[in-house]
Amino acid sequence: MPRQARKRAESGIYHVMLRGIDRQTIFEDSEDYDYFMGIMQQCRQECGFKLYAYCLMNNHIHILLKAQEEGLETIFKRIGGRYVYYYNVKYRRVGHLFQDRFKSEPVEDDTYFLTVLRYIHQNPVKAKLCKKIEDYPYSSYTEYLYKSTEVDTDFVLSILSKEEYVRYNNEPNNDKCLEIATTTRQAVTDQQARDIIKKYAHCQTVVEFQSLDDKKKEQYIKKIYEKGVSIRQASRLTGVSKGSVEKWLKS
Repeated sequence: MPRQARKRAESGIYHVMLRGIDRQTIFEDSEDYDYFMGIMQQCRQECGFKLYAYCLMNNHIHILLKAQEEGLETIFKRIGGRYVYYYNVKYRRVGHLFQDRFKSEPVEDDTYFLTVLRYIHQNPVKAKLCKKIEDYPYSSYTEYLYKSTEVDTDFVLSILSKEEYVRYNNEPNNDKCLEIATTTRQAVTDQQARDIIKKYAHCQTVVEFQSLDDKKKEQYIKKIYEKGVSIRQASRLTGVSKGSVEKWLKS
């Protein structure tokens, strides 16, 4: 079946979403988030787009931008290709990282523009990753409160004052913008991951986990993953290869 043609925005402004293939985590640690942001800033300069908002979740990304010199396909071919190369080298894997092609929707008026902006910034709160928008470190929310280094704030601040911006972004709502049919898992720290492993696998050390038979390992890997431990953490903190972890989670 041929792909549906992408809707074009007369304004040039789009809400774009990328997500990990098979719900896969695409950011394992802070270095990954930072590296992706570096790539996005490089491509922002190369492709000449305006970046209004972003939010990097553990298995998907939301971006609000205005394409100018280059089209969306070129922009995200550069961003996605560079990040996948980095990720595959770092984690010694091959193949696709993102699910299909990126999704996008045109944003043609100021009202919907602000709705998308708020939706993007509230993503972590609605996913229960934090209680307050400003507490999430991988979104553009605070760029509008202080001197901006990563996003183009002039357009938004020509519509809203900073006080109005804060009030609007924190308003309760039922906004639905490019919703995905996956549930974002809450990220856990390494110490929390160790506690989860101890609780469900009854192992105090990596050596103890390694002494289990493969059937038990698979059972416990699936359980700790359900409780929020990432694939990378599960591999690193149990001594099981990342390939085995991924294979068991797909079985």
